[in-house]
Amino acid sequence: MRALDEAETTAVFEKLFKFTGNNLKNIIEKPSHEGPDKEPGRYCFRLQKNRVFYVSESLVKRATNISREKLISLGICIGKFTKGGSFHLTIQSLNLLADNAKHKVWLKPTSEMSFLYGNHVLKGGLGRITENTVAGDGVVVFSMTDVPLGFGISAKSTQDCRKLDPNGIVVLHQSDVGEYLRMEDDL
Repeated sequence: MRALDEAETTAVFEKLFKFTGNNLKNIIEKPSHEGPDKEPGRYCFRLQKNRVFYVSESLVKRATNISREKLISLGICIGKFTKGGSFHLTIQSLNLLADNAKHKVWLKPTSEMSFLYGNHVLKGGLGRITENTVAGDGVVVFSMTDVPLGFGISAKSTQDCRKLDPNGIVVLHQSDVGEYLRMEDDL
């Protein structure tokens, strides 16, 4: 497990910034209360086998006792680098994104199951959307009871959603909590 280099850090922060905006500093500066130290530590990003982990520094120090080959996971796996070098967020980053999301979408109960099966969000299933959402922004998808369901990319702005037909795509699906069942071997 190693620290991210400059190019990797830029790729991770750009992707997180797409979903969190200026709230990215809350993720970076979040205090960690893990470990025996009385003073709170910090969280950091570490790379292990093309997967990026969000983990407290005290846990990283304790994990040095484990060899790299035997270390499988540490902290929260927020994403992975593809063979082409691009960074993709995984569903495990949902809680981190939901707490710091800049743009949010709430689904009607009738369309929650469709989204959890991996389908895009249609205008007919849209309950609410935050103001000033622009096409291409990262959005976190919630149920009407504020339970985070997944995340995606907005296909239309807030203004365009108002005059869209009910079968028009509002949010392009990227990841949802149904992946825990559909792809449990890959996670």
